[in-house]
Amino acid sequence: MSNTAMATQQHANPREDFGWTLGVLVRNYQNASTAAMGEFPHGARGYQVLVAVASGEQPNQLALAQHLGIDRTVMTYLVDDFVKANLVERQLNPADRRARMVVATETGLAMLAELQRSVATAEEAVLGALEAEERAVFRSLLRRIACETPDVTDHDLGACAAVEEMLGTGK
Repeated sequence: MSNTAMATQQHANPREDFGWTLGVLVRNYQNASTAAMGEFPHGARGYQVLVAVASGEQPNQLALAQHLGIDRTVMTYLVDDFVKANLVERQLNPADRRARMVVATETGLAMLAELQRSVATAEEAVLGALEAEERAVFRSLLRRIACETPDVTDHDLGACAAVEEMLGTGK
């Protein structure tokens, strides 16, 4: 066997492939978190919207859409559905009376607290191969990668579309 063939064979292990392992992790998380969320409107995407709204860091729908990588027209439908479910409300922005803020309702905050407990249990199951200290380190490193790594491409694929593409569920 040639050196090139041997080198290729040694690197063909999918357990050593970053994309494969990341894909497995994402699928496991998606399956576990979907089960944890039950019938919550819009599933994982809806959960992320409610988390972002409750944080109060995004001043309006457009900022929410950009932060989450969701098309702004899709965000309108998501927020409309959340308003109908009494999870959020649109309020006038006191700093700019022409703009509306999306704010979590008491019902939305209570639902979020319940969902966060369920999702935390699902996360613990997904990360079950790690010890508690390793989970904390993993989460810290993952957060740093997600929040501090500059964009590595000019490709304009939003976060949701990127995961859908990775999982093969995109349209």
